[in-house]
Amino acid sequence: MAQVSSAIIDTLRATVAKIESDARYQWGHMGLCNCGFLAQEITKLTKTEIHTRAMQRHGDWTEQLNDYCPTSGLPMDQIIDELIAFGFSADDLRHLEKLSDGQILRSLPIHERNLHHNIKRDVVKYLRTWANLVEEQLLGQITLVLSEEERQELIEA
Repeated sequence: MAQVSSAIIDTLRATVAKIESDARYQWGHMGLCNCGFLAQEITKLTKTEIHTRAMQRHGDWTEQLNDYCPTSGLPMDQIIDELIAFGFSADDLRHLEKLSDGQILRSLPIHERNLHHNIKRDVVKYLRTWANLVEEQLLGQITLVLSEEERQELIEA
């Protein structure tokens, strides 16, 4: 699962907003698919720039991630480097492309778990659920330190 941070949460939610507002979602386009929209958000590259870089090597995002080498210097590997440096793992990205992370899917009601990786509304549901999970993890790390006076006020309230 991605690193737990407000930046990850904000980026996942911004990606959702971008997908929802963009009528051009297209799973077969490296810049307009599940990982492509996330890459746009993090790298600030356009869909065309991402797609052009990806076409310098074979395969979809999953295949590109399988062939990923951080020292290759290939343009697509540089994009993947940025996503990983931001806080996502290669596995996170593989799962995003196929909507297949078990923890995210188990967080959905049973009747909503059969997601299709190339259906826009399913991608939105997956990303929202992922953002919510990371947010829950972040909130779970917060410890409030209260003075005795503040504790007493809470008890009396």
